[in-house]
Amino acid sequence: MEYQDAKYKFIQAWGTLGSNWGIKKAMAQIHALLLISPEPLSAEEIMEELQMSRGNVNMNVRALMDWGIVEKENKAGERKDFFRADKDVWELARQVSRERRRREIEPIIKVLQQVQEVEGLGNEVEEFKSVTTELKDFSVKVDGVLDKFVKSDQNWFLKLLMKL
Repeated sequence: MEYQDAKYKFIQAWGTLGSNWGIKKAMAQIHALLLISPEPLSAEEIMEELQMSRGNVNMNVRALMDWGIVEKENKAGERKDFFRADKDVWELARQVSRERRRREIEPIIKVLQQVQEVEGLGNEVEEFKSVTTELKDFSVKVDGVLDKFVKSDQNWFLKLLMKL
């Protein structure tokens, strides 16, 4: 397979994977391009390579920076900004886990804790309490696993994975 074909296939696959995980396809494609680029790229270079509008590129690059997986760089003598993705796959996985935990797991745990204070009697209330308690307990366990993963080093995690 030629390099350009392989590059295109990887970017498309990363975009599809991202959309399956609830991330915009364009955001995942920009991340893929930055991930495999040997040098930081400008917004114009990203636009040209991926055939995207300036607004789409700018909005998604900002989102990637909010996730902490893309950084802005300046080059001497250049007025435009350049962007690069961290190439450390282990750190990428930890950062994404950290963000997903903050954006998804922590808010649902908070809500589940609040609804535990429901008042009333009857089968509906008992069923509600039972289900939300189980969901909270499960969410707390998932949160604990993610916390351990985020704080772990690669060797510890791989040893644990091999034991499973």
